Amino acid sequence: MTPRLVSLLLLAAATVHADPQLTSWYTTDSGQYARLYQDTSAESAGTKSTTWSRGSGTQSSPTYAGVSEILYSTSWVYIRTTGLASHMMGPWYLDSSKTQNFPNFPSNTATIYRIPRTPVIPGTKTSTGFGATGRAVNGVSIFDSRDAFSYVNASATDATPINGLTGDGIWNRDGWANEGVTFDPALAHQAGNNYHYHAQPIGLRYQLGDHVDYNAATNRYVESAATVTKHSPILAWAADGLPIYGPYGYSDPTNAASGVRRMISGFTLRDGTNGTTAITVRQLLPLWAQRIQNKTTLTSAQYGPVVNTTYARGHYIEDFDYRGDLGQTQTTGSTVRDFDLNEQNVRYCVTPEYPSGTWAYFTPINADSTPQYPYTTGRQYYGSPTGGGVTSITETVTTSWSGGPNKTDVLNAPAVGGSDVTITWSGIEGGSYTVQSSPDLSAWSNVAAGTLSGDDHGQTVDTGGAGNSSRFYRITRAAALASFDSTGFDYTTSTTGNGTANAPGGTVTRGTTVTVTITLPTTPPQPPANLIPTSVTLAGSISGTSISRPAQGTVIATFVIPANASTGAQNIVVTFSPNPTYTMTGALTIN
Repeated sequence: MTPRLVSLLLLAAATVHADPQLTSWYTTDSGQYARLYQDTSAESAGTKSTTWSRGSGTQSSPTYAGVSEILYSTSWVYIRTTGLASHMMGPWYLDSSKTQNFPNFPSNTATIYRIPRTPVIPGTKTSTGFGATGRAVNGVSIFDSRDAFSYVNASATDATPINGLTGDGIWNRDGWANEGVTFDPALAHQAGNNYHYHAQPIGLRYQLGDHVDYNAATNRYVESAATVTKHSPILAWAADGLPIYGPYGYSDPTNAASGVRRMISGFTLRDGTNGTTAITVRQLLPLWAQRIQNKTTLTSAQYGPVVNTTYARGHYIEDFDYRGDLGQTQTTGSTVRDFDLNEQNVRYCVTPEYPSGTWAYFTPINADSTPQYPYTTGRQYYGSPTGGGVTSITETVTTSWSGGPNKTDVLNAPAVGGSDVTITWSGIEGGSYTVQSSPDLSAWSNVAAGTLSGDDHGQTVDTGGAGNSSRFYRITRAAALASFDSTGFDYTTSTTGNGTANAPGGTVTRGTTVTVTITLPTTPPQPPANLIPTSVTLAGSISGTSISRPAQGTVIATFVIPANASTGAQNIVVTFSPNPTYTMTGALTIN
């Protein structure tokens, strides 16, 4: 069983944003199963599925949403993720009338993704490829602006998923324009089973508090009508290690006191506005595409279709001009110019996470809140895209945070109402919990028990618990979780004789392996949350392994308790380099 004391959680609440590459990942709902609406009927009825099957996306057992682990070395940050969002996913259709089902559901992709800790900005840029160009902070894939299909001049039609044609790769279809109808309300769909965003991830933006409203009854998101007052958060990390922000940044890119406004893309439709020449035939690529494709002129066999209702402007990404090629200027100071984001969709700016400045992508939106080309990254990376998916981690790494089935339970401060006490906690869905109370921290009695189902948050009421006598509360969790799809997780089901404990106040047994959650004292002040202890020692000689630090006030370590270990209350020593060192007297009792 896993006791979680009130004092533990109150101290564990503080977090220091020391390294955005480690701290910006969305981990709030990591202990929650991924869910989707299978169709509009389920959406209307609020029927959420944790298992499903369609096409290449089969989820026969529940699995945990999003990022489950964050690790780092000197050169890389790694995440483990299922690639499934914790916001509601689905439903998906091929048509606006929602009568033709999208062919695939998403499922657990069991991905390890890494980004470079020190981005390199080269003079020669690398074009984005198909597939993931980065990872959203909830672990979901980010794709570029294309939908992977292009025009076939010889057949006078687009290549599509069903006609078997291979596109020429010159006039490339815009993902938002051509596939937006297949996106779910969070603006995502799947390639095979790989759930991904092509444009601003509005569902994730809502979770991060980025100026979005959500109606849970209708499962719809809208841009808030309120005045924008704060800079967008980091929504994703590109493969080059640069952050991708939401649509709002500082008006003056180097002045955080300049106010916040919507960022303006460096691209504009070739429709005769904003200095463009309206195209009626597609016989000349825009200059930016000429540079990328190395095609200054096109032969008649490379022309695209005439602009008409079937192939309207915006159908292809080459229907956009880069405003810098039109003699217009990018905002670089206090005077707002023609556009904010360069050809790769970045600018150099200060942000809340980078007060000294960074190169950063943004996810622009139009004045009507629809996604604005080029949506995430440009057609090229600004930095060197050395990051990406890997099959395994082959170097020594430090664990910055663990969640999913390894999430640390968090007990909130009890709320007193009249004579009753309400106890709430954040735990792991599928975990079996018991709420216990004690008048003196020695004898404990059960208040309630049950399995978290439908969420990773629990609540129970201790009727009459607010009497005249003192009362303490804790939660305990059985070691085993309900069966789930553990593919890709760094997780091993606990075995008999092994378990978990808290310190100070916990008890362990000789001859067992125990993972201990340690609450650090507040004196001396605790170091930044990304600093991992160099050692954790129990009873003077038992060294802790698998040391991690999920929050500033919390350290987790695993101890193998010898069969002949000294019994009784033992000290725990937590050492940071260069300092401080915490000695917690009698923090853990060995029986």
